[in-house]
Parts: sequence; C-alpha cells; structure tokens
Amino acid sequence: MMRTTATALVAALAASVLTIPAAPATTRSPQLPEDALRDRVTAVMKTGTVGALARSTGPRGRQRSATAGVTDTATGEAVRPGDRFRIASAGKTFVATVVLQLVCEGRLSLDDTVEDWLPGVVSGNGNDGRKITVRQLLQHTSGLYNYTADLPVLDSVDGFKAERYRTWSDEELVAIATRHRPNFAPGTKWSYSNTGYTLAGMIIKKATGDSWQQEVTRRILRPLRLRHTLAPTTATSIPGRHLHGYSDFDGSGATIDVTEVNPSFAGAAGAMTSTAADLTRFYQALLGGHLLRPAQLAAMKTTVRTLELDFVWPGASYGLGLMRIPLSCGGSYYSHPGDFPGYTTRNGISADGRRVVVLATTGDGAAGMSTEHAQNKLIDGELCAPGGK
Repeated sequence: MMRTTATALVAALAASVLTIPAAPATTRSPQLPEDALRDRVTAVMKTGTVGALARSTGPRGRQRSATAGVTDTATGEAVRPGDRFRIASAGKTFVATVVLQLVCEGRLSLDDTVEDWLPGVVSGNGNDGRKITVRQLLQHTSGLYNYTADLPVLDSVDGFKAERYRTWSDEELVAIATRHRPNFAPGTKWSYSNTGYTLAGMIIKKATGDSWQQEVTRRILRPLRLRHTLAPTTATSIPGRHLHGYSDFDGSGATIDVTEVNPSFAGAAGAMTSTAADLTRFYQALLGGHLLRPAQLAAMKTTVRTLELDFVWPGASYGLGLMRIPLSCGGSYYSHPGDFPGYTTRNGISADGRRVVVLATTGDGAAGMSTEHAQNKLIDGELCAPGGK
C-alpha cells in the first residue's frame, strides 16, 4: 500500500553577523521491490502462519519471490518458492474456464438449467434444479446450501481424523446440500456455495463424457505446460516438494498435520494443487485472453456485489469463478481466494493479466482478522506499487 507523507522544509536561520550553515541533506534510499515483498511476507508470518511463499510478476515479465517459515515442522525445512500447495477454491477459476470454453463451443449454455443436464439430481426440500441455471451455479446465486457447512471432515480434529481417507462421490455431496432447504430463491441473492461447483463438475462430465479433472488437464494444464499443477481424484498425498498444512479446526483439538487427505470431498469446488509459478502463468493466459473468447471472458468478469464478503474484502463482487476487489490506490483487481484445512491461497491479477501476485500460507493463522489483513496488504501493496495497476 502506497502512502504519501508530506516532508517539511526547514529554512536556514540567518543573522546580520552570523550565518548558521544548513545541515547536510540526508537522502533516504527508496525501498527496493524485493525488500518490500519480503517485508510483506514477514508481516503475514508474524500473524501466526507456519509457512508462506509469494510471487509477484510485473508487466514486463519480471518476477520476484519471497518465502518465510518452514514446509514441515517435523524437519524444519525452509519454504522454497517452487513448493506445491493445495489451492482449494482458487481451482474454481479453472472449472469455470472449462465451462465457458464449452459455451464457446456451443456445447452448453449459461442459461441451461441444472435439470437440463442432471435430471432429478437437485430436488426435494424446496430445491428445484429446473429453476437454477449454469450461470447461477458459477456465480453463487443458485441459493443452494453449501454442503461443506455440514461435512464432518471439516468440523473438528476428530472428524478429520475419522474421515480424512474417505472417498466421496459428487452425488453424495449434492445430497448433503439438498437435505437442507435452499437459502433463497435462485437469482435473488448471493451466497457462497461449493455445491454449485460440484454440480458444474458433474455437468462438464455430462457434456463431454470426461471428468472435470480430465477436461481441466486437457484444456488448460497441458496447453499451458502447467507441469506442477494437478487435478486429483482420490490421491491423498502431494507429490514432490510441497508445503505441509496444519490446523486445529477452530480449537477443537491439538494442531495436527493435515497434508494427507482424500480430496474427493472438495472435488470441482477445490481439490487442485499447484505452485505460485503455475498459477501465475494460468492467470496471465486467462486474463490475457488466451483461454476464452472476448464474450465469455466478459461474462466471467461481469460481477454482482457480495455484501457478505465485505468484512474481508470491502466492496468486493463476484463473477463466474472470479472476484473483483477494489484497490486502495484506485481501480480494482481480479482474484479467487482458496481455503483448505491447513492451507490458504490468495491472489491478485490486473484486468489485462500483465500483473499477477500469488500468496500461499499454511497453518490457521490468527484467530481474528490480522492474517487476512496482512494478506490483503501484500496483494494490494504489490499491485499498487509503481506500474502495478
């Protein structure tokens, strides 16, 4: 965050018989961008995270990285810029991109209903797939209950230990949601719901014959050569060098290593793993117009206000797998946060994709908002630096 501080100019004192010479001017060297990024990562670490890594890429392709903390508390090994991590809901942007590519190809429409593609899957307790469109799934305006709010593996340390290796089907996850009444009538409000992206993944499979993992890999990961990004099904470990995640699930027990887990409970809503460099390349390609045609990219970037997120991101709004967040220096940036047990992903991308910031942290961070504030300051500070917007 850039702030301008007025500097007082002190005039030299003079007398008729005596002149007091002015003190030699002192010049304060401006902070280097590398130092600023390191300081911002350190500020995040001070709020209680275990490890942190950040990558900031400028409009001319110049990139800077900073790390702090450890990848594994058992070994004490330091975090490295290329470490993999679970990106959680940041993966929703990949899934939304595939859906919009299918729209480009005329294979489905954003105005299609869930019932058109998945007959009878969303029904009962006031839920009606005939009234929910694909657009509303991607935009979180479907009104569907968020199934992760009723998932034992996310409730407590004991719940996680008991179900960390369980395999969930998409149908089971949707069934959890439809046991609850919808939060509101489709299209009338906004409320974050992972259920929408589970259904989007199911629609991708119905439209293509392949799973969302296969389509993301074929359409995005391979063409962009994102060799360190994976869309897993049930694999419990993260291959190669990676960050370990740690959580106490809101103080429900002792902090445990949560790295190994069957990600099927997250599925299309957040099962992916990646690196800061791969995410940067993806965001550059997406916002740079290389993955979607102009009409579909415009649809992705068309947002609705998200009042329930104002306590974290004041003034934020949500499109189709992308958020838009105001910058302190004017303008805005695009983003999609990700939260997984033990892992947090934050990012910021300029509208043209030429400036990208990716931040990953592990551990639960502070009980209050200090970790979120420090993360937001890092993203905002990098994008508001000279030439950032």
